[in-house]
Amino acid sequence: MIRNVEVSYGSVAALRDISMATSCGNRVALVGPNGAGKSTLLKAIAGLVPRQSGSIQWRGTAVKKWSREFAYLPQREDVDWDFPITVSGLVEMGRYPHLGLWKRYTDKDHQAVEKALHTLGITDLRDRQICELSGGQQQRAFLARALAQEAHVLLLDEPFTGLDRNASESLARLLSELSEEGRLILASHHDLESAAQLFNECLLLNLTQRDFGPTSKVLTGAAIEKAFGQANLQASTTETSNP
Repeated sequence: MIRNVEVSYGSVAALRDISMATSCGNRVALVGPNGAGKSTLLKAIAGLVPRQSGSIQWRGTAVKKWSREFAYLPQREDVDWDFPITVSGLVEMGRYPHLGLWKRYTDKDHQAVEKALHTLGITDLRDRQICELSGGQQQRAFLARALAQEAHVLLLDEPFTGLDRNASESLARLLSELSEEGRLILASHHDLESAAQLFNECLLLNLTQRDFGPTSKVLTGAAIEKAFGQANLQASTTETSNP
């Protein structure tokens, strides 16, 4: 549950009056124009940026206590793909929150990594450097890290950006399967045309909350135009139709 969350960068307000309540099994799209605060909200939920006010709770408790149940996947452009790490090494990082005092991997940790690699269908890529992967494979590797972490809430920042049609369709099926297993998925998303097919709930925002609820009811023409403004809406539509 998110209640009256406000975030500022210095004296500049990035978000204000954001409130929503959802549950596991849902796929929630964060929709709004560039600079609306979508990435900021994901980072606030993940605890990566401080809140000026408001609360974020999970299972009735402040999120900090349940941080290992939250996995944040940044935008692909924010990742250093030249960092020398293999797919298995990346997925193993998902176990860090679970390691004991001596930070040693146990059989349980290895089993969690193997299960994540298998579930995401990337076992054959385990020894590949992440820089050698396609965009879709890179997204699967990061999702495997989240599964190895045993996260129940996946915070995805523009996960479909830069993916070709096949990779996008594959990711869409995967996110649907993960939500059906009981995970909660929150993702910033810029493609207005595909939002209703990919996500069952939507938070429409532009610095402040415009609406929240079932995607088909939130993303009406009038609401979108009000949130985006006519100029921004035309630009977004052009970008969507010309990937």
